[in-house]
Amino acid sequence: MHLAIVSFGPKLGKLLALFPVLYNSGGTCIILIITGGWTLDLIFNTLCNHDAMCHAKSLTNTEWFLVFTCLAILIAQLPNMNSVAWVSLIGAITIVLYSTLIWALSITKDRPIGISYSQSDKLKSNMEKFSDVLNALGIIALAFKGHNVILEIQGTLPSSPKQTSYKSMCTGVTISYIVIAMCQYPLAIGGFWAYGNKVPYSGGHGLLTAFSQIHGPNTSKLIMTSIYLLVLVNCLCTFQVYAMVVFDNLEVRYTSKKNQPCPRWVRTFLRIFYAGLAFFLSVTFPFLGSLAPLVGGATLPLTFAYPCFMWIAMRKPRPNGLVWFINMGLGCFGIVLTILIVIAAAWTLADKGLKANFYKP
Repeated sequence: MHLAIVSFGPKLGKLLALFPVLYNSGGTCIILIITGGWTLDLIFNTLCNHDAMCHAKSLTNTEWFLVFTCLAILIAQLPNMNSVAWVSLIGAITIVLYSTLIWALSITKDRPIGISYSQSDKLKSNMEKFSDVLNALGIIALAFKGHNVILEIQGTLPSSPKQTSYKSMCTGVTISYIVIAMCQYPLAIGGFWAYGNKVPYSGGHGLLTAFSQIHGPNTSKLIMTSIYLLVLVNCLCTFQVYAMVVFDNLEVRYTSKKNQPCPRWVRTFLRIFYAGLAFFLSVTFPFLGSLAPLVGGATLPLTFAYPCFMWIAMRKPRPNGLVWFINMGLGCFGIVLTILIVIAAAWTLADKGLKANFYKP
């Protein structure tokens, strides 16, 4: 927020920084509730299905969403981003573990019959092919967006004019992206080799769905339950990181209006209110995961455009010089890429349609 105000002015800076950050955080929390509830259902079915000793009935999807939300609220009582550091570390460890388990198990098992690696492009129009390319670029960009990485690093590393955190922040970003690449590249390459066109088009967890459907019945219950538990823990930990941005904003508004520290009971109420609102929206829009390219594409300038323009505004390099040209070119490219990805995502939704199951998760 401070960087945006310094770079773009008070009114435009608040608009450009506050809306996309809160929009991204809120949308991500809703998708995490949907994914977490879906994962809880998978854990229950894995443990109880084909078990003569288990006579319990599974909850509805709405009830699973509520169970996940209650678990998230319990962890959400941590006061600030520094106190969430260990939660974030657990989240990072779990995503490395479950992504590694998925691709390693996928490539060691037999590939399904009828697998194909080619696209049936003969019946597609040029616009459909172009849209497919842009959607693929959008998925890659969303995988490496880094909004939460940057916000978390800035929120936890102390910095002052005399002793800046430039080097530690650069180290943190570098390590974060190395870990992201370690998870994403083997998962994408190994998953495509193992399943090809068998990967379902489902928002955010297509490879996990493919592994569960194709190799799940032939995999031990312990391994499947472990993978689902890792996914669940990762969703709970990620929820805290994204929600903390909204929590901080709500508390800042309270302290600014009341001119006093935020009491603990008010903090608890605000967090329960936000989690309850996210739960309501997850039940209202249970298909939000299918809108991830469209919803997430609008926030890409936070990573791919804003930093370039902010650097020019604050450092003021020589106009039309090499450094100025590189930053201006990358910033404009980020804006153009965002617009094209949003258009392609909207085109795909209009072409393929959307199962808008409002209030029917």
